[in-house]
Amino acid sequence: MTTTGRLLGSGRTADVYEIDEAWVLRRDREGWGDAAAEGAVMAHVRRHGYPAPRVRPSASPTDLVLERLSGPTLLGALLAGQVGATEAGTLLARLLRQLHAVPGRDATAPHLRVLHLDLHPDNVMLTPDGPRVIDWSNAEDGHPGLDWGMSALILAQVALADDALGEPARAVLTGLLTDPADLTASGLAEARRRRAANPTMSPREVEVLADAEGLVRGLGRLG
Repeated sequence: MTTTGRLLGSGRTADVYEIDEAWVLRRDREGWGDAAAEGAVMAHVRRHGYPAPRVRPSASPTDLVLERLSGPTLLGALLAGQVGATEAGTLLARLLRQLHAVPGRDATAPHLRVLHLDLHPDNVMLTPDGPRVIDWSNAEDGHPGLDWGMSALILAQVALADDALGEPARAVLTGLLTDPADLTASGLAEARRRRAANPTMSPREVEVLADAEGLVRGLGRLG
């Protein structure tokens, strides 16, 4: 097992520890993550020029050793007033389109593309070298419309929350869907099905799914 230093941060399912100045370790708290698969998809998109962190081998199947990044998340920068909401939405759209230009990993299915399936402002870090997309644990190959539907639905759920993030999330969502050509009705419907089945979501997040889908359909002009 990789020796770790101090705890740097925690998410819904994993903790991030310091290794040294260049590397960190992300460890799944429940011990079920597939770090090797996640590292492989990150290496694949990096080979095609996509801004994912570097990774290196780990002795544990649930430990992911990755490049240590500096800078705020896009969400942190947004809340600090360093980035505008429209700019944040436009950046997410650019990162989605850039990702979907990367060839899929299955040469027998060239129509499929790599999907992140959790691309939102807290999974983008603004480093001195530009944005870096983190947390690839949900990644798979598929149709880009699903990725767009997932990002839009996540933002819409937050937009409908009764807290300080609601208004900024709606503005980011509007920016994301300024040009919604890659958003599809089928992708959005599948995103809602998957979100409803996600065991990490709160009851309130599940409760607003129908309204969230309606908000995305309206902004994305899906009818």
